[in-house]
Amino acid sequence: MPAPTVPQILHYEPAPETTQTLDYADLAIIDLSKADTVEGRAQLAVQVRDAMSNQGFFYIVGHGYSPEQMKRMFDIADVPFSQVSDEEKQKYVAPTKQTGSYQGYKLRQYWHIDGGVRDQVENYNINRDVNKRTHPEALRPLLPEITQFARHSHQNVLNPVLRLMALGLELPEDTLVNLHGWDTRSETYVRFMKYYPRSAEDEEKTKNVWLKGHTDFGTISILYSQPVAALQILARDGTWKWIKHIENAIVVNAGDAMEFLSGGFYRATIHRVVQPPPDQRQYTRLGIFYFCTADDDVRLAPLATSPLLQRDEDAPLMVEWRKARTSAYGQTTLAKSTDEDRVEEEVINGVVVKHYN
Repeated sequence: MPAPTVPQILHYEPAPETTQTLDYADLAIIDLSKADTVEGRAQLAVQVRDAMSNQGFFYIVGHGYSPEQMKRMFDIADVPFSQVSDEEKQKYVAPTKQTGSYQGYKLRQYWHIDGGVRDQVENYNINRDVNKRTHPEALRPLLPEITQFARHSHQNVLNPVLRLMALGLELPEDTLVNLHGWDTRSETYVRFMKYYPRSAEDEEKTKNVWLKGHTDFGTISILYSQPVAALQILARDGTWKWIKHIENAIVVNAGDAMEFLSGGFYRATIHRVVQPPPDQRQYTRLGIFYFCTADDDVRLAPLATSPLLQRDEDAPLMVEWRKARTSAYGQTTLAKSTDEDRVEEEVINGVVVKHYN
C-alpha cells in the first residue's frame, strides 16, 4: 500500500544559530529513551526531581520525533501566520477575556508590555481535540498531522515526564498522569507562536523586554527548541540566564498549577522573552508549544506531604485558576511591589502573581 501523501505547504526557514557569547543556564538534559525500564525511570526521576526543584527547567532528548518530523511541524506552525489573511484571522480570534480560553488567535498588540508599547506576537492555539472549534481554511488539511503531534506530545512526552515527577515525590507513577487525561475536560493545547521584530523606539521603551518575567499558569509547559535566542530564566542568584538552543530537543518547565500540586517542591520558575542578540534581530521567531493543564475539576492543593493525600477545599480548581490567569494576562494594571523595585504585582483568586522587569 502506498504511503499516504501529506499536503504541500511552504517551507519555513528558521534563523541561523547565534554566534554571540551569552550567559546560558546550565540545565539538565533528560534522555527519555532511557525511561523504558524501571531502573532507567528511577535514575531519571532523580535528575528530574533535582532539576524541577532547583531550576524549574530542563531539556528532553530521545522523545521519539525525528529532526525531519520537527522541520515539518515548524512548516505547519507558520501556516496560520503566513498563509491566512488578516481578514480571515479576525474570524478566529480567541474570546480570551470573555471565557479565559486562548483557543484561536491572539493577534498582535493585544498585550501591554511597558511604556505604552504593545506586543508584536501572534499566537494560534489549538485544543488537543482539534474538533473543539473550526479553523482557518489553510490549516484544515493539516489537522490530522496536528492531532498526531498533540497526541505524541501528550503520550510520549508529557506522560513520561509526569511519571518521573511523581516518582520524585515518592508517589505512585501514574499519580500525576491520572490528573491529565487525553479525553477529559481541560485546556491542554498546542500553541504556534510567532514573534516579529520591533522598532528601535519600542525596544528602548521596554528595555528590550518582549514579554515580562512571569510564570506559566498550567502544570507543564513543553517548548520545542528553535534557534532564535530570546528566552531567559531568572536564576536563584537574581540574574537572567539565556536558554540555549539544542537541535531537536525540548525545553520543559513547571507552571503554577504544578507548584500548587507539589506543595512548592517543584518550582514555577520566572522566565521572560527579550530582544534576540544582534545577529538574529532581523528574523522572526517561530515557536511550537504544548501547554498542559490538569483536568478542569482537579483541585490545586498539595497532593501529599507523605504518601497520604491532603485535602484543601479553599484551593482553586484548575479551571478557575486557568480562566483567571488567561483573561487577566496583559490586560490588567500592575501595581509596583513594596518589596522589590523590579517587580509588579496583581492579585488573582487571592494569590499574588508577580511580573518581573
